Amino acid sequence: MQTTISEQTRSPNLKELHKKKKEVMNVENTKAQMRKGVLEYCILSILNGKDKYASEILGTLKDAKMLVVEGTIYPLLTRLKNAGLLSYRWEESTSGPPRKYYALTETGKLFLKELDTTWDELRTATNLVTNNK
Repeated sequence: MQTTISEQTRSPNLKELHKKKKEVMNVENTKAQMRKGVLEYCILSILNGKDKYASEILGTLKDAKMLVVEGTIYPLLTRLKNAGLLSYRWEESTSGPPRKYYALTETGKLFLKELDTTWDELRTATNLVTNNK
C-alpha cells in the first residue's frame, strides 16, 4: 500500500498529540492520587480536638483546595469508623434532619500522632529530594 507525503507527515503529528494528551491525563491522575493519599490524614487532622459532621469536614477540605466530593468522603468516614479510629453520635439540628457528628477515638488520636510523625519525615525527605527548602 502506498502512502502519500501528507499522510506520512500527518501521522507523526497525531501520534505526538496523542502522546501529549496521555501525559496530561497521567499528570491529572497522579495529582488526584497524591490528594487521595493524604485525605485520610487530613480528615483525622480536621477532627483533632473538635467533633464535626460530614458537611463541615467536606467544607474544610474544599476550602483547602482538596478536591473532594461527597461520594468519596462518606465511604472513607465509614472505613475509618470501622477501623476504630472514629466514633459518631447523632445530634438534632435546628435547620433540618439530625446530623451525624464524627470524633476521633483514643485509637484515632494515637494513629494521628503516628501519621503526624510520618508526615513530617515524608515532607522533610521529599523536600530534600526535590530541593524544596
